[in-house]
Amino acid sequence: MTGASSRPRVGFLGVGWIGLNRMNALAASGHAEIAAVADPNPDMVTAALIEAPDATPMTSLEDLLAFDLDGIVVATPSALHADQAVAALEAGLAVFCQKPLGRSEAEARRVTDAARSADRLLGVDLSYRHTRGMEEVRRLIQSNALGRIFAADLTFHNAYGPDKPWFYDRKLAGGGCLMDLGTHLVDLALWTLGFPEVEEVSGRLYAKAQTAGPNDVEDYATVRMLLETGAEVILACSWKLNAGQDADISATFYGENGAARFRNINGSFYDFQAEHLVGTERRSLVEPPDLWGGRAIVEWGEQLGVGNKFDPQIEKHLRAMQVLDHVYRAHAR
Repeated sequence: MTGASSRPRVGFLGVGWIGLNRMNALAASGHAEIAAVADPNPDMVTAALIEAPDATPMTSLEDLLAFDLDGIVVATPSALHADQAVAALEAGLAVFCQKPLGRSEAEARRVTDAARSADRLLGVDLSYRHTRGMEEVRRLIQSNALGRIFAADLTFHNAYGPDKPWFYDRKLAGGGCLMDLGTHLVDLALWTLGFPEVEEVSGRLYAKAQTAGPNDVEDYATVRMLLETGAEVILACSWKLNAGQDADISATFYGENGAARFRNINGSFYDFQAEHLVGTERRSLVEPPDLWGGRAIVEWGEQLGVGNKFDPQIEKHLRAMQVLDHVYRAHAR
């Protein structure tokens, strides 16, 4: 930053739909200046400059690293995340990365290690944590209003599936729906419950209604986690499922004195409600609308404005990656 009162200068690497969405959210927050946009697709850069006309257009990470920036937002295919994030961190820049940080725990750990070594801020776009509904569910659980949590069910069924070819290439994506959607579910379960240790993990992967082969990209997955608290967590996620609606997304936590449920409304990817359940009665905690999509990057931008220092909270993302790695390794045997 050029002065104590200046906003951090941030560059965006990848300005497709998600990159553009996060760029607009950060710009609207006022926490950072959008100083540069880079994408190998010139049409994407042109579209981004309509939203951020003062940004300098670029084509590559190398361009961004040579520019006067305080941080970089990585919104590229998953195979590129680890190398690009590490390069930016080692250059002294803060990084905000789309999930996952890497295609495996080892790749994600390499990024967090680089952030710690460089003492630079690292964030990851675990956006569902920032929905008002999940924040209320977590608050209810952490306040012990539900008593001891003994079970949880989480689902994320996307009736369409991704529209980019690289998602269906295991080497590029690291996995299928479990890597894409299950990352959010595992993180939500652990984050909501205060990141307890995971004692047991098992899972099943399917591709086109058959048990997935070692090199297949799964389109349906289930995971079971047994936590040190004794709680059992069951997850299911899919692409292109016959769901009867665009998406089926939910997270329900069962306690000895009640339950809390987060779920999408009418198949929406964006509208969620949260409820407190006791017996046959339910009480609304949160109803839409809720503009939650950009809150993770806004929080990162606000933190960057205070100081570009390593935040050890990012290392908890590795817990989710460990669970996913376990399922993929077991399935490959």
